[in-house]
Amino acid sequence: MVGVSDGPGPAQRPAADRTQVGRPLLSIALASMIEDVHAHSGAVYLLRPDEPVLEMAVMAGMPRAFAAPWERVGLSAPVPVADAVRDRRLVWVGGEEQMARCYPRISMVLPYPFALAALPVATAGTVYGAVFVTWPGAHPPELSDRERDILTAACERLALRLERAAAENRRIGPEVDLLATPLSGVSDTLGSVEATRMVSRLPYGLVSLDLHGRIVFVNAAAADLLGRPSGELLGNLPWVSVPWLNDPVYEDRYRAALISQQVTSFVALRPPGEWLSFRMYPSTTGLSVRISRARAVAEMARDAPRTGAGPSRLVTITQVLSLAAALTEAVGVQDVVQLVWDEVAPSVGCQGLVILASQAGRLHVLGHRGYADPYVVERFHGLPLSERTPGTQALNTGVPAFFDSWEQMARLYPKRPPDGFASWAYLPLIASGRPVGTCVLAYADPHVFPADERAVLTSLGGLIAQALERAQLYDAKHRLAQGLQESLLPHTLAALPGIEAAARYLPATQGMEIGGDFYDLVPTRPLAAAVIGDVQGHNVTAAALMGQIRTGVRAYTTVGQAPQDVMSSTNRLLIDLGADLFASCLYLRLDPAQGQAVMARAGHPPPLLRRPDGQVRVLDLAGGPLLGIDASATYPTTEVSLAPGSVLALYTDGLVESPDVDIEDSLVDLGALLAEAGDQPLENLADELVRHSAAARERVDDVAVLLLRAHENR
Repeated sequence: MVGVSDGPGPAQRPAADRTQVGRPLLSIALASMIEDVHAHSGAVYLLRPDEPVLEMAVMAGMPRAFAAPWERVGLSAPVPVADAVRDRRLVWVGGEEQMARCYPRISMVLPYPFALAALPVATAGTVYGAVFVTWPGAHPPELSDRERDILTAACERLALRLERAAAENRRIGPEVDLLATPLSGVSDTLGSVEATRMVSRLPYGLVSLDLHGRIVFVNAAAADLLGRPSGELLGNLPWVSVPWLNDPVYEDRYRAALISQQVTSFVALRPPGEWLSFRMYPSTTGLSVRISRARAVAEMARDAPRTGAGPSRLVTITQVLSLAAALTEAVGVQDVVQLVWDEVAPSVGCQGLVILASQAGRLHVLGHRGYADPYVVERFHGLPLSERTPGTQALNTGVPAFFDSWEQMARLYPKRPPDGFASWAYLPLIASGRPVGTCVLAYADPHVFPADERAVLTSLGGLIAQALERAQLYDAKHRLAQGLQESLLPHTLAALPGIEAAARYLPATQGMEIGGDFYDLVPTRPLAAAVIGDVQGHNVTAAALMGQIRTGVRAYTTVGQAPQDVMSSTNRLLIDLGADLFASCLYLRLDPAQGQAVMARAGHPPPLLRRPDGQVRVLDLAGGPLLGIDASATYPTTEVSLAPGSVLALYTDGLVESPDVDIEDSLVDLGALLAEAGDQPLENLADELVRHSAAARERVDDVAVLLLRAHENR
């Protein structure tokens, strides 16, 4: 079977586990692809056999730390390699702008000019993984046919080799980067002793960095400017060897140069008061850095970054940025749970997740993933916070807890039953200075949590906490909005003599998911009435006003007012309420015994009438202005024939108005659908009209539909 070994992700595996025996299949294929299309970096991912996760098996052309958030990628993640596998297609991102538009999370972590192509590695029947390659920002915005053909053919060949390896039961796993040929000394870098002497005589500093940022050459001037002997600099990262360069901003400039393959620069303050200029010249094998004393120090001082405490490891920055970008998309609590599972679990290598919260002094399980038996987690639901468990302890104390093994857990919590996992991280979720929950990351195998990983996980816990707090507030508002909306709309439609009715209401997906659309049936004798309307706005004010209008219409109908008078009275009511909101409305007095309906309209979309023979027409009704504008407005009526078997379709503009579709085209499409499906039961027909409406799918506005079908006279 072709796959990647179980256990921690590639970043956590010991070096011995990463050693491959035999020919490095993946590295050779990747290096060949990069060379053939003149790309400068790339990676191969393998699909795990036991879970829907892509794991990076080899990366070439740039440090693996650059891709830290995407070492392990869930197949549902919005990243190019996952899209390539899901859709079995080549994914092309032509530059910085397209990356920001299509993959904002990646753009937030890597905001540099580069182009990227991702392709699936698959045969006709099996997907083995994916490949991506990148080019500098100077690459044309479109992938050439030659590049496309080369990459597609190379991935197909790689898939066949992986298929053969699987048939031979050869295990393919992580491999080393063949393109990263470390430079061993000055002669390798400069080519001759004389060249070395020449460089040593230059008045400015010269430093050579390999792809991983390690210093492989430094001249005497550079060592003097950096204030460190060359022996302490060689083989080390500049921001590790030189304390005042230990700032993520400087590391970011190095990263920008490598990814974009463009010259970058920065200035840094060498304590106590000397400013140095660093200019980086990238290539596919590393960077050459020119260091000199900066001129115009006063001007530089205004713009130069300041040193100070902050994350010094690149993986910290990228992990936090990636999750922060993802969590901005979370709306409700379940969105947070799913995003943490999709984003955090693949990157840290855990196989289980639980999000806990405190409600009324008890522990509540908000969501979990990765547990084969849900009872293992759900037995903690409702547990008093006074109970001593690792979850309650983290929530009560605000202190994270890490358990490397079951033995360590059992020593502190002997009563805790096994849950099928071998190590755990309990991260307190603290937002606005108070604990809002606990995030539990569970690992299938014993897992050591070094200090830097604990720091990363704790930082991620803070981001998760903020998202969870927002999500809980949103869910509370959503429940309030739903309850208010349900109380203002009729729970059931009143039975009308000679009339069958069906209705649908869908809230807008923007705002509070509450709005002013309404409908109602009023079963007065001997005639009946129907009304549909739309108060502008998507908030509590619009919903409350809608409730008052609906009540007014029922009252005026009950006392026997004619349709035009009902509309005029409702108009005056709206103006008297002083709400500064307008409403559209369509009112019908129904007389199925006589086969007719009398309608009054106030700025509302025209209804559709489907005759018994299947013909549909848009009713061009007389009408007046929107309700709430002019107290003296009149609303003339129109009489419409309503033969048995006829269907009236009343709706609000949310069903037909879409930013990208002309209203006339929407009405034509709605009429065609009504003609085709109008013989169905009304409940099915209502579902069809909503399901096939482009505007209803986008839900920029509320949608209300009221269908009326006249019965045969009996």
